[in-house]
Amino acid sequence: MTQLTEPPRSAPRTFLEFPFAPDLDALEADIAILGIPFGMPYVPSDLGNEQSRAPDALRGASAHVDYTRNSYDFDLGGPLLNGRDIRVVDCGNVVADMGDPAAQYSNAEAALRKIFKAGATPICIGGDHGIPIPIFRALEGMETGITLVQVDAHIDWRDDVNGERHGFSSPIRRASEMGWIDKIVQVGIRSFGSARPQEVEVARAYGADIITAYEVHEAGIASVLERIPEGPIYLTVDADGLDPTIMPGVMAQAPGGLTWVQMRALIHGVIGKGRLLGMDIVEMAPARDVGGITMVHAERMICNFIGASVRAGYYD
Repeated sequence: MTQLTEPPRSAPRTFLEFPFAPDLDALEADIAILGIPFGMPYVPSDLGNEQSRAPDALRGASAHVDYTRNSYDFDLGGPLLNGRDIRVVDCGNVVADMGDPAAQYSNAEAALRKIFKAGATPICIGGDHGIPIPIFRALEGMETGITLVQVDAHIDWRDDVNGERHGFSSPIRRASEMGWIDKIVQVGIRSFGSARPQEVEVARAYGADIITAYEVHEAGIASVLERIPEGPIYLTVDADGLDPTIMPGVMAQAPGGLTWVQMRALIHGVIGKGRLLGMDIVEMAPARDVGGITMVHAERMICNFIGASVRAGYYD
């Protein structure tokens, strides 16, 4: 058996001290945390970027594990797992080969396919926004007509940068080429960044529903949810999609992003629209954080995903 993951190096060693489950061939879990630290670099010096530290930094940021897991959570209306025997595990970080950057994508896809085969819902921690590409590939055969919901300041439709087609500016372009992904809804878009006019044209020609942050602020999350079809959904969250006042630890800060209240409502709302196949949170840069608030909000996102999916009856 090829070892696809390795233990996290943080303290606590796993996310919220859930059990470490490295044997994906014998995985028994309802929810599986997976770190994917390294994206495909545009230049060699980008391989070990600041975002690659985020999976272990997030695991190590939890100061109140017992409270988080067992206290009454007013975001959810009760304890995290709602008194249920829900099996949450941490599978560690995808094994990388620093001499072969593409190997981590292959390992990540293989790991996700095993997680899906075991019937578990993956929650992936990046890493830059290139790392959802192998996750999207692993969705093949899970469902047809999957809706991809992206929270981001940028649309990420670049075909390539420096000849690299699988980096952090291209995940949604690559997703659009996968036959099992249908509707693409992009929420929180604003400012400037990866999109040149030609990428916007390609995205609109595909039928991507580009919802700016200003539309969200003016019309509310309820109007966003009306534009997301019912059915299978995958959620990818770039930390810079939220406002830098609450998630400052990112590489590309842009004023005007989603608030925490909006993000929480979006997570609970998409879970109410249909089966949420999984989620990722990417592009966190620990060295740029302020007072740990980026990690606080990332942990809260994951906890709301877990708690809302438990209450939606996903694991009955």
